[in-house]
Amino acid sequence: MTAERWPGGDPVATARRVAERALEVADVVELSAGSYGTTATLGAGVRVKGVWLHPDEVRVGVVVRYGRPVPDIAAEVREAVRPEVPGRAVHVEVEDVVAGAGGPAGPGR
Repeated sequence: MTAERWPGGDPVATARRVAERALEVADVVELSAGSYGTTATLGAGVRVKGVWLHPDEVRVGVVVRYGRPVPDIAAEVREAVRPEVPGRAVHVEVEDVVAGAGGPAGPGR
């Protein structure tokens, strides 16, 4: 499917916006392409790890910090990325939970 016919325009640009939104959610440490590396969007010489786009749905793979309930973090990711992909189902895949990773918890980290 070409970018002109892709919902929302260029899929790589859309995937990058989704990735940015997901990473802004508190306790999301990083994006993950999953154990087989399939949760990604590919373009000409570009790979956006952790975001898989389809015309009807989106998968976002995340690694989260231990502490808060995982379903709460997943719901926040879903709501954060939804404006970038209107009309599509958003599936959040929590690939790992890590303790003490990164800096202090809070918005954007």
